Amino acid sequence: MTLQIFRIKLLILVCFCAATACVSKKDKFVSENIRFAASQTDSLLAKIGDPHRKEPRTINADGKVAMVGIYDWTSGFFPGNLWYIYELTGDSIWRKRAEEWTAILEPLKTFTGHHDLGFMMFCSYGNGFRLTGNEQYKEILLETANSLASRFSPATSCIKSWNGFKPWTDTIKCPFPVIIDNMMNLELLLWAAKTSGNNELRDIALTHAKTTMANHLRPDFSTYHVVCYDTITGEVTNRNTHQGFADNSTWARGQAWGTYGFTMMFRETGDSAYLQTAKNLADFFINHPNLPADKVPYWDFDAGRDGFVSASQYKPETYPEQPRDASAAAVAASALFDLSIFLKDRKYFDAAETILHSLASPAYRAQLGANGGFLLEHCVGSIPHNSEINVPLVYADYYFLEALGKYKKSK
Repeated sequence: MTLQIFRIKLLILVCFCAATACVSKKDKFVSENIRFAASQTDSLLAKIGDPHRKEPRTINADGKVAMVGIYDWTSGFFPGNLWYIYELTGDSIWRKRAEEWTAILEPLKTFTGHHDLGFMMFCSYGNGFRLTGNEQYKEILLETANSLASRFSPATSCIKSWNGFKPWTDTIKCPFPVIIDNMMNLELLLWAAKTSGNNELRDIALTHAKTTMANHLRPDFSTYHVVCYDTITGEVTNRNTHQGFADNSTWARGQAWGTYGFTMMFRETGDSAYLQTAKNLADFFINHPNLPADKVPYWDFDAGRDGFVSASQYKPETYPEQPRDASAAAVAASALFDLSIFLKDRKYFDAAETILHSLASPAYRAQLGANGGFLLEHCVGSIPHNSEINVPLVYADYYFLEALGKYKKSK
């Protein structure tokens, strides 16, 4: 054997050993977090008992689990968590639990009260259908998609989010508000169009996404939270925030919703305009100078910074250190794993991996049996409303589990 051949074989062996070590480390990380999620969710189930037309959302000030009715926008996430744990473990007990907690949401299939049906039904019934092929789930989802589509307006070219909205800085109520979060609900419409052949649902989703692309993004690819439309002319009347720091600031979870939503739109349509938009939004998120090293953002990228004036009754002295939002991080991580594949760019995978490992660290992941049985700590619902600050949130757990599943499948 020549020296050159020996060196080549040695290099191959070293590379193989390094790769094996990396895979082993990743597998151990994933397995440990799956075990934790199952055990922690067992403790949550023990606290809340059998399904009873309410779903867990967070914890109260006394540490007890806060339950919400099925018409709350977060009602579909807990059944979704159970479906993800079933998928990650393969244990049929989690399927049974997921089916039980999903079933109580069936009345939502005819609900038209707000735009969050995608969250409520696709995270629950959608995952259920994907994992079981249950035909009843499919029919429920198709009816739900039609209910969501009823909120679309040809005049505004988008789906109405809330039935009304009064900006912090105005006294006039906006009759047709659209929030960046609404991008997340378009997946239900695209799935229903593909499943049923009803292309009107697809057209609504595409039209809404393109309207959002035109009106929700700033030149630096940060996002507005709320855009208000004139119901007759369809013109934008104002751009505001509801849960962010200021009308001109970037609410962290809103930026994550946008990144995820446009990444999903590319996955479902192949339209490169959506991919470029997702990339731009992701770049704003991961390259922002105010993003901490662990890549878990503050609740708003601009809170307390010069040039940004609070839109609400926010009191800076209440927060000597700006709170982090683990829910925004979890949503972003899930989107970034997909984006790294579509863009064939390792930096998005690395960012997602960093976020996932940060969330799984003692800094954000709860102690077993604590935190009401939820997986993640340090989330923010709405600081302007003084609501759900530095607490667990069920949707943070959902996107953490989703990101963990994508990480498990990654090569």
